[in-house]
Amino acid sequence: MSLGNVILRAGHVQPVWAGHPWVFAQAVERIEGGVQAGEEVIVRDARGNSLGRGLYSPGSAIPVRLYTRDPKLAIDSTLIEERIRRAVARRGALGLPNEDTTGLRLIHAEGDELPGLVVDQLGDVLSVQFNTIGIKQREKWILDALERALKPRSIVDRTPERAAQTEGFRAGSGVIRGDEGLTAFEFFERRFEFRIPLELGQKTGFYFDQRPLRERVEHLSKGRRVLDLYCFAGAVALSAARGGALEVEAVDSSALALEVGAECAALNHLTGKIHFECGDALEALGHAGRRGGFDLVVLDPPKLAPTRAKRERALEVMRKLSAAGARATRPEGLLVISSCSAALGVPELTRALALGARDVGAHAIVLERLFQGPDHPVPAAFPEGLYLSTVIAQITPG
Repeated sequence: MSLGNVILRAGHVQPVWAGHPWVFAQAVERIEGGVQAGEEVIVRDARGNSLGRGLYSPGSAIPVRLYTRDPKLAIDSTLIEERIRRAVARRGALGLPNEDTTGLRLIHAEGDELPGLVVDQLGDVLSVQFNTIGIKQREKWILDALERALKPRSIVDRTPERAAQTEGFRAGSGVIRGDEGLTAFEFFERRFEFRIPLELGQKTGFYFDQRPLRERVEHLSKGRRVLDLYCFAGAVALSAARGGALEVEAVDSSALALEVGAECAALNHLTGKIHFECGDALEALGHAGRRGGFDLVVLDPPKLAPTRAKRERALEVMRKLSAAGARATRPEGLLVISSCSAALGVPELTRALALGARDVGAHAIVLERLFQGPDHPVPAAFPEGLYLSTVIAQITPG
């Protein structure tokens, strides 16, 4: 079968040649061959040299995501199954899953050479996101391969509606393979037991990327009063409580998330050690500051800069949060701030923290930097893949 060709403009070849898996719309000179959405294409430079083979998404700002540098290697069921098995083996080499941790990111899109596909393993259930039209068209191959590799009880479709609309297909929802009576994800993380109902709709069902932060917070919490903002189902708060915190307050705007958090606290025999409160993060920080502050404040807001175009506005918001966080942190206490936007990495995060602390007459000293866990791998040529950054800073009087 003759494939269409995507010809790149001069000056836009280097990143793709070096291994970047995305072809941005502004890099495309022309498209040859009457290509349809989801079809395989060959990406070429202006001289006609092949740079790789990928899947075509005409409605996207990223019209091609590359799967292979070999133009003769078809993106077929054999390739997909082999890469799924490699992803499973990669986690196995990390010791995941294990008796203590049965929840993890199983397939991390570009990090596992399957752009557009995200799969989380939550105990004996898989949660899947089909984020491109090409991946969606190959859904049966993917589901069949997942069933052969892992034999899950159920597979749940959690494709974001926005991604589906951008790519031109209808997002699925709910159980698409296996036990249709499934009502909740049940799994362990570092011996914590979690039960997350399917109706709690964030992402694939849980934020596995913050496992390193939760582990670090547990080690830092002994003897401290801890405030956990944007707490979702309370995983950070649970870690602080088990770590020996004197007091833990967990705040989120979702009443359902807090209800689930309280249930998870009960599952882990931590009832009474965490106070869950429904409210606005900035208001909670202001109240905490007026009460004298906490010894450890954790700020993990939702994505503030989904695109680089919104980066400046996101920096302003992060500076405001940092100022409120610094005011809510006792002198010599610790302030933890995370960004899940690749456009706001460690340099941007630390600048916002420095300025925010200065705005309230404080000084921030960065002690540690954390990133997404190792089950969220990143190709070396793909800086956008390192999307989660966290800084842990000591707040001192200015």
